[in-house]
Amino acid sequence: MAVEWARQGRVEVPDGQVAYGVVGEGERTVLTLHGGPGVPSQYLYSMADLASDGLRVVFYDQLGCGKSDKPDNPALWTLEHFVAEVEAVRTGLDLGQVDIWGHSCGGVLAQEYALAYPDALRTLCLASTICSAPFHRQELLRLIEAFPEESAAPLREAHEGGETTSPRYRAASEKFWDRHVCLIPTPPEVQSSVDELATEVLETMWGPDDVAMRGRLADWEAADRISAIEVPTLVTVGVHDSLTPASSRMIAERIPNSELVMFESSSHHAHWEERERYVEVVRSFLEAHP
Repeated sequence: MAVEWARQGRVEVPDGQVAYGVVGEGERTVLTLHGGPGVPSQYLYSMADLASDGLRVVFYDQLGCGKSDKPDNPALWTLEHFVAEVEAVRTGLDLGQVDIWGHSCGGVLAQEYALAYPDALRTLCLASTICSAPFHRQELLRLIEAFPEESAAPLREAHEGGETTSPRYRAASEKFWDRHVCLIPTPPEVQSSVDELATEVLETMWGPDDVAMRGRLADWEAADRISAIEVPTLVTVGVHDSLTPASSRMIAERIPNSELVMFESSSHHAHWEERERYVEVVRSFLEAHP
């Protein structure tokens, strides 16, 4: 999709500059956080549909990926660094109090940011994400075991620490994608983000592939902390999501002022798979919390 940018540029963050774009001219701001980590922001561009006279939507590529600086320093790839980066973007662009929309691992980042900077938020939207990496790894294994053994075996091996590069694994991974990551023909924006993913950032923090979560986030746990999030929170998930509805229910059960919306015809990209309804759900949530 062609995005009509109101403004584009670069902003200083810890250890470099990140590239950003703004859609819309409104005073209220939705700040989007992409996932991966290391998957640049164009796969989120359907959320530009939210923009209106009163609402602007901000996208940016986190440090290490996309059009942002790519320092050769694996020590930077931590949640703490990216939380500080979100705050640098918010203050550097003078966004004021924001509505955060974080997708996938961007939702992990959004939870940590909400805990660190509660006064910076108006609302929070956690899209297709988790609050417990150990629980998510259990859920991944459950999804894997539902495949025929010819696909389940290489996925299971990768999940347990095995290789993720053989033709056998790649074939199984494609089946996993088709069932749990994107149920529609892959939108060009999603494919572009996948093609440009920052491998070092992804592997350092998450792991080499969707089912092989063995990076720095493998033991991440926030289930016992997110009850401290007080802002109105929308939790969204696709029924067939790789980051499963069970994980989203876990989040919604723990954040006091939250609501959960599930998308029956979606997996991990409900903002594309059910684009019109998805945007309307988020818009209605924002309007309910002016």
